[in-house]
Amino acid sequence: MPDRRTLYAVAVALAVLLALGAVAVATNPGLLPIGDYERTTVAVVDADTGETLASVDVRVADTFQKRYTGLSDTDSLGPNEGMLFVHDAEERHAYVMREMAFPLDIVFIGADGRITQIHHAELPPEGTSDSELTRYAGRGQYVLEVPYNYTVDRGIEIGDRVEIAGRWGPDEEA
Repeated sequence: MPDRRTLYAVAVALAVLLALGAVAVATNPGLLPIGDYERTTVAVVDADTGETLASVDVRVADTFQKRYTGLSDTDSLGPNEGMLFVHDAEERHAYVMREMAFPLDIVFIGADGRITQIHHAELPPEGTSDSELTRYAGRGQYVLEVPYNYTVDRGIEIGDRVEIAGRWGPDEEA
């Protein structure tokens, strides 16, 4: 049986490791496990004609950890793939291109399903620190990220309507 000094040293080492882990997670919430993403379909409808402009298969980021990580662990998106960020309420949000491998369109959507802002987000220059990243801001309860210039190629504009299948939609209760 190990003596008391050895047991004490092991206990102190474990406590130090736990404390370092807690500090690491507190300073970088992206280290938390995020689990599997649920999926749904998002349709974008022209505000004037009612024509469906696009249908996107999205991963749903509906927790803080999933929203923080976003698409940063993704190498690329298919032509009709994206991510839908779901917030508890409509408010002002800002998104950054942290550890991204490809540029995006970032589409802010109000609680009523209307597009309020569209950004075409380029990749930041190599070596850009988190504090130097461009903040793409807008007002919405939802944020849709799709491949770069997706909105331009499909004629999607501010004011168009977004329909979200499943429990996340503007007319559904979460």
